[in-house]
Amino acid sequence: MAKSTKTLRITQTKSEIGYARDQHDTLRSLGLRHMGSVTEKPDTPSVQGMLQKVRHLVTVEEI
Repeated sequence: MAKSTKTLRITQTKSEIGYARDQHDTLRSLGLRHMGSVTEKPDTPSVQGMLQKVRHLVTVEEI
């Protein structure tokens, strides 16, 4: 039986303007380009780490 992984829906809710460059780069790595953009990513430790870095700029929901 295959192991099922959770999927996260990530929405950018704030602009990255005024924040550090590495946070801007993290948003791009997650596939977010502007406010209101949405992407879906698997719930992995690397994605969790990126979300921790930009938690004040995004909202996350499990699907």
